[in-house]
Amino acid sequence: MLATPRREINVAVPLRRDDGTTELFHGFRVQHNVSRGPGKGGLRYHPSVDIDEVRALAMLMTWKCAVVELPYGGAKGGVGITPGEYSQDELERVTRRYTSEIMPVIGPERDIMAPDMGTNEQTMAWVMDTYSVSQGYTIPAVVTGKPLAVGGSLGRPTATSRGVVHVTQAALVEAGHDLRGATIAVQGFGKVGAHAASIFAAEGARVIAVSDEHGGITNPTGLDVQRLVDHVAETGTVQGFDASDPIDNEALLALDVDVLVPAAVDGVLNSSTAPSVRARFVVEGANGPTTADGDRILAEKGTVVVPDILANAGGVVVSYFEWVQANQAYWWTLAEIEEKLGGRMRSAYEDVAGLARREGVTLRDAALAIGVRRVAEAHQIRGLYP
Repeated sequence: MLATPRREINVAVPLRRDDGTTELFHGFRVQHNVSRGPGKGGLRYHPSVDIDEVRALAMLMTWKCAVVELPYGGAKGGVGITPGEYSQDELERVTRRYTSEIMPVIGPERDIMAPDMGTNEQTMAWVMDTYSVSQGYTIPAVVTGKPLAVGGSLGRPTATSRGVVHVTQAALVEAGHDLRGATIAVQGFGKVGAHAASIFAAEGARVIAVSDEHGGITNPTGLDVQRLVDHVAETGTVQGFDASDPIDNEALLALDVDVLVPAAVDGVLNSSTAPSVRARFVVEGANGPTTADGDRILAEKGTVVVPDILANAGGVVVSYFEWVQANQAYWWTLAEIEEKLGGRMRSAYEDVAGLARREGVTLRDAALAIGVRRVAEAHQIRGLYP
């Protein structure tokens, strides 16, 4: 039962383009498991989206929610579209049509969406509005990651990144090291990587290399991350930043640093790249950045890998906080949210690291064991009906 998604929906998403022509896209929503609560998972817009990818990501969400003790099951959705090739009005029409097609299976008690690759807080506002109009009243809790003006939560845009920093600090402390002064390389200077680099720098770590889809930069003495953020806002890339040298993505993965944060796409640490990794710790900001072969190689090298279902769970934790606030119609302060996030992430890391020590397994195996066990326990307690 845990290997099989509970529910899948495949929908046609027609779009009337600005020039009057029509295109058709395929959309998906998979609810892998709902034994511990409603489905929870992102909505991504990317040309590679297909049912197999969405299934896999929905299953990851099931374990992720269980590892950080959220009352959710795992879900995921997507539309096979390249968002950069379409206008804002066209993306709004795609979003509203997709939402209307999957409406019977979503809702604040059924399945709650959030932003993912290619989507953002504006996308979530369109989903919320489309769902709310159909019900006749405003329902903020149907999605998370919304703008503050329509029921979003403080701290949500940086939540995944802050969670990455919390578990990195926990892993370093357990090994007898300190985050202050640690050297960091971040692959992927996007929504997760850029915020993580900024928080690392603010905590006293030395971010010596970052990269994006165009290439990377490095400075052994440390990059001025705040100035780099401004540079990327102006130019759209990390390349060309002063006081830095160019570096490609593969070379970045092989840098001699304390912490490597793959925060871009999946599969970057594989049988070809993993042997050259020299970082003592790999903290997975992205979903699935390490392949099975890469994971085995890193384990043999003694590299500590903090797995994605723990490392990047900060986003879904604060999404949960947003859902709770929306249901209560009472919003917390940023300090309250960050305190609760830190406590939840540290507690989850301690659970995973404790099992890893007791059983002599990797953090990934320990995290999966905890996630699967908690979901299986819920299945067994609830029983099978009919």
